[in-house]
Amino acid sequence: MAIDLQDISRRLFAAADQLWTNSNLRPDQYAQPVLALIALRQMEAKFEAVHKDLEPHFKGRLKATPADYQARGAVYLPETARFSRLLALPGTADLGAELNAAMKGIAEANPDLAGALPQGYQGLPNAVLQELLRLLAPLKIEGDAYGLIFEYFMGQFASSFMQKGGEYFTPASIVKLIVEVIEPYHGAILDPACGSGGMFVHSAEFVRRHHKAPESEISVFGVEKMADTLRLCRLNLAIHGLSGDLREASSYYDDPHKLIGRFDFVMANPPFNQSEVDRTKLANEAGTIDARFPLGLPTVNNANYLWINLFYAALNPSGRAGFVMANSASDEGKGGQLELRRKLIETGAVDCIIAVGPNMFFTVTLPVTLWFLDKGKAKGPRGDQVLFVDARNLYRQVTRAHRMFDPDQIEFLGNIVRLWRGEPVETEAGSATRMAEAFPEGRYRDVPGLCRVATRKQIEEQGWSLNSGRYVGVAPGQKHDEEEFRVKLEALQEELEELNVEAAQLQAAISRNVAELLEV
Repeated sequence: MAIDLQDISRRLFAAADQLWTNSNLRPDQYAQPVLALIALRQMEAKFEAVHKDLEPHFKGRLKATPADYQARGAVYLPETARFSRLLALPGTADLGAELNAAMKGIAEANPDLAGALPQGYQGLPNAVLQELLRLLAPLKIEGDAYGLIFEYFMGQFASSFMQKGGEYFTPASIVKLIVEVIEPYHGAILDPACGSGGMFVHSAEFVRRHHKAPESEISVFGVEKMADTLRLCRLNLAIHGLSGDLREASSYYDDPHKLIGRFDFVMANPPFNQSEVDRTKLANEAGTIDARFPLGLPTVNNANYLWINLFYAALNPSGRAGFVMANSASDEGKGGQLELRRKLIETGAVDCIIAVGPNMFFTVTLPVTLWFLDKGKAKGPRGDQVLFVDARNLYRQVTRAHRMFDPDQIEFLGNIVRLWRGEPVETEAGSATRMAEAFPEGRYRDVPGLCRVATRKQIEEQGWSLNSGRYVGVAPGQKHDEEEFRVKLEALQEELEELNVEAAQLQAAISRNVAELLEV
């Protein structure tokens, strides 16, 4: 079922208005009670479906155990913890106490969720909780429901606290495209900036779509520096019948999963252009750089190439990575970044680069680039080649300010990569017509304005740039100077967005300092 963003927006605005007016929560705390209630609603739907399957097998005094439900991918819900029961409670009930007891009961029956469920509902007025339940009861969201709602709240109400909302959630269509390209059929998956866990959820959906059981085919490993966000991730995995090894840590300074050469797949949407990483912590006292940064450290105050280092280092000899990256990283030359990019390209591991247009994220208007690495490619016939795809003109306009990829567009882009790799194409999502128009002979070819394969020598001639526009060229009827203008405008827009983020953070800091002074 398609997600109705406008309906979700209306309901969440109503919920947020209730919280803003009738509670003492800050905007960045709005998500917590709402997300837990939506979790409960989704958990109950899954619980009821599994209960219906189990019921014929348990007669008389014999009852199904929590483990029976968990084995089928459901969170076991005690009678007192079911959304339908809470919704039906009389107006005189102490709903805050009931919700706290419900969350405690779920955690006791499902040890994996210990510490992941919020308490403190008694701090909210009864009328607010009743209205939240009423608003959320008919809400139906598939996929990474937590990520979508978390992003919505952070983007709309917490801009002063968390400007870079994209750190927490990657839009589903972007994640699905990453999954489509790296094809995580089987193995260990790492997301060192896992946010609300969307990469894991959509990897599991990919496995299910190919008629396998994700709980037996993939294992997931995550790192997240924010405790609240990590709890949301654990909750998100639970309602999708998944579990994983999730650690609270900073991927810059910590290595809780001993990542070097360990993973079959790496997927991530790291924070863009992050500054002020303490470089002294990335090398020992003798000056030897941590092995997690095999390409070397940039001297510029920007963490993009630190992340790229980590993704590359984590892959095993045949591993694949797919990640979101700021456009500027494709061309950046300051602070040794060009040299780091050259080293990466010369390994032969750069597989595919896909340019994505603006407004695909809720809180970041910038266009972005999807990078894909494949360590196994270096040994094959495509070892000195990179596939460049320009997907900036491929999208559906959802609202005036938001775009997304439709399933057939995701499949089409995945098929371009599959054709280049010599793999069978897929057409279940409806990409057959697009494929016939772009590749009438059923095999890969360069298509102006859409895709082109470039050799390492050609990339060197372009100053080791990984900007798709430099290679793909323009579609028939488009002028080259239009593309040059577009590239320059995107760079200026990215710089402006970064300055806006810094300005908002400075304004928030000033406001907090003034408030503290006035309280003295």
